Amino acid sequence: MKIDNFNRHSKWRDQFMLRGPLAHLGYDWWWHSFTAQDAETGEDKPFFIEFFICNPALAEKDPVFGQLSENKNKGKKPSYLMVKAGTWGEDACQLHRFFSLKDVKIHGKAPYKIKAGDCFASETALKGSISISKEEAESHPEWMCDHGEISFDLIIDKQIAFNVGYGASKPLRDVEAFAMYWHAEGMKSAYGGIITFNGRKYIVAPGKSYGYADKNWGRDFTSPWVWLSSNCLKSKKTGRMLHNSVFDIGGGRPKIYFVPLDRRLLGVFYYEGKEYDFNFSKLHLHVQTQFSFEEKEDEVIWHVRQENIVAAMETEIHCLKKDMLLINYEAPDGQKLHNRLWNGGTGYGTVKMYDKKGGKMILVDEIEATHVGCEYGEYGMKDFSDEAKETVKRLVG
Repeated sequence: MKIDNFNRHSKWRDQFMLRGPLAHLGYDWWWHSFTAQDAETGEDKPFFIEFFICNPALAEKDPVFGQLSENKNKGKKPSYLMVKAGTWGEDACQLHRFFSLKDVKIHGKAPYKIKAGDCFASETALKGSISISKEEAESHPEWMCDHGEISFDLIIDKQIAFNVGYGASKPLRDVEAFAMYWHAEGMKSAYGGIITFNGRKYIVAPGKSYGYADKNWGRDFTSPWVWLSSNCLKSKKTGRMLHNSVFDIGGGRPKIYFVPLDRRLLGVFYYEGKEYDFNFSKLHLHVQTQFSFEEKEDEVIWHVRQENIVAAMETEIHCLKKDMLLINYEAPDGQKLHNRLWNGGTGYGTVKMYDKKGGKMILVDEIEATHVGCEYGEYGMKDFSDEAKETVKRLVG
């Protein structure tokens, strides 16, 4: 049976997408996460950087914040470039810098380029700085961020891609079939350069960066929202690091023409050059997925089992709450429905890969995963009691 390769780079899918109706009600973001080392101690430190564009056709002289009460009262939708950067760990934080889209230079075709002030993003480079005082963060809750200082000057080598196939193809993009699209041009990426965070210097070395780069765009987010990925992987079978491997799982409950589908995930594992594909949009693979999320006192846990007609993958990832943050976004319509969106970069766990042969499941490998990027959130969970939350999880899971 012929299986379409998912490791297909497509800078056309990575380009700026907010045209037509999406220019008035749409977002487009480029996400990057990676690990650096403290220049003095050598200790690992994870970071993330994101360029997020919202509603460019509604641009005004200054950024328009959807969470600002006066804008809510006037029915104004948000419009800006948000440069988001931060770190995970016990000092986890997210810092936001906003620009009016009238002051942003966007290269509209592939390969993408975005420039505003000293901030720049492209397929091969990231540069910029953010500085937010404690007083600014406290007096501007509409910025949805913490306080601190960060600067970055990085190069990027996107090595292995996750091309989701027809689901994000041009015909389905043109008719805005889905509310949220995904493309991981560099689900395994090498980053190099310098990060300065709150006065400390960090070195980003390509061989130890364990980097990830993707993009999402559309008119709304998904709920539940699931993401798991790592390329820092070690085989329990051989005891060796898997330097040519990466897994990526994402999705939740996609909407097609405003109609939500059942809970579904897109998942792949690039195992030392062999592709294991659990993409539900590839109907000939007959993909089946079960997933759940546990929130305990000190940690959160993801359980995912995906199966197609030739293979299966079982994934369990843990992340300590003290190393995570509740990441903030507002949707293009100005609502902020994700108020408990757990986000981390220090996840750890195992992935078991199986081949199906003669009606039996044959274990290919059990893989230890660290430096796992991880995310989970559901709309409306903020105001529920703990008992109600558990009831919701049982009903939907």
